[in-house]
Amino acid sequence: MTVSRRAFQSLLAGLGLSLTGRQAQAAGRTGGHDIDSFMLPRNDWVPNNDHLPVLYYRNAVALRPDDPAAGFEDLFTANGWPPRWRWGVYRFHHYHSTAHEVLGVASGSARLMLGGPGGRIVDVSAGDVVVLPAGTGHRNLGSDDTFLVVGAYPPGQDFDLQRGPLPPDALARMNHVPFPASDPVTGAAGSLPALWHQT
Repeated sequence: MTVSRRAFQSLLAGLGLSLTGRQAQAAGRTGGHDIDSFMLPRNDWVPNNDHLPVLYYRNAVALRPDDPAAGFEDLFTANGWPPRWRWGVYRFHHYHSTAHEVLGVASGSARLMLGGPGGRIVDVSAGDVVVLPAGTGHRNLGSDDTFLVVGAYPPGQDFDLQRGPLPPDALARMNHVPFPASDPVTGAAGSLPALWHQT
């Protein structure tokens, strides 16, 4: 779903909660651009995440012409998500059970499938950001030759690479992977603290 300020405030009001104007603005928009927030149900061997939504920021970052990847690295670092790599997205379904992940599209475009086989298709292009909670399946269905992504993770989290089901104990640990109070794009007052809640 697309989270607008009005819809988000209505949701909070129904729960007896409220945000300040600044918090509400950050929860539905960043840099004047809408954020898509959506849950992905468990999908066969792909666990996805039962309580944290995917956050998809369209055209969220103004790219540096000299080195767009460095711009993402600077942004993620400033917001508490240390960048770890520059590359693409694997062309097979996989997920990470030990870390949340943010993908900043520095150049090019791609069609990603989120949530495992038959999941949700998202077309991403330069300037977009996708935040994947631990367990969220993802795969590159096709990309152009210039597709480049910056990947980052919360402090102290090392990502694994899973291509099959998790045993119950590992699944329980995945569902309690900690996350910082800062959004990788908009910082401490951003959407992630408003939309992600630890169980």
